[in-house]
Amino acid sequence: MHAILIHGMGRTPASMLILALRLRKAGIHSHFFAYSAAFERWESCVNRLEKCIHQHTRDEDFIIIGHSLGTVLTRDVLPRLTHKPIACFFLAPPTKACLAAQKLAPLRLYKLLTGEMGQLLACPHFMDSLPTPNVPTKIYSGINGLRGRYSPFGEQLNDGVLAVDETLLPCVPYETIAAVHTFIMNKKAVAEDIIKLINTARQPAKV
Repeated sequence: MHAILIHGMGRTPASMLILALRLRKAGIHSHFFAYSAAFERWESCVNRLEKCIHQHTRDEDFIIIGHSLGTVLTRDVLPRLTHKPIACFFLAPPTKACLAAQKLAPLRLYKLLTGEMGQLLACPHFMDSLPTPNVPTKIYSGINGLRGRYSPFGEQLNDGVLAVDETLLPCVPYETIAAVHTFIMNKKAVAEDIIKLINTARQPAKV
């Protein structure tokens, strides 16, 4: 079993190492997809992701695990794949033009650090045009962000970057995790749940 791990914006593949080690103990071999939001255009990045997936998986079973912007790349690449993953797992996925991206998008520093990808995250037309995955998918939403008077989210559950309702997709199951946005992939509960779901999916059907 292979896993394609796709990090979030402003992070590197190193951010997914702890998760990869936990998956390896369960017999799942991870491959990392690296990109730079600051220097890479969206379409070329998605094309590279498609080639990366084909190169590492061929006709073998695989899953895709994305964090944050990595989940947006996944949603765009899925319809292009002739050999589909058996499942996708989305960690803190922005599923709409979220409040944080819309507030930051006009800022010069944000534009410099996040390039075209950062602008697309703030674009309702682009985010709404992305297809819902056509393979079994599960979302993990963090809830350890600040709430209350001094939080931009008010009393909404959030991970410090996204409100939970900014991470959801119609008909896609989700689970809340006691984590903040940046480090949700390091939570042991996430790895354990992914492994459990994969093992269940691979069990032969009872006659």
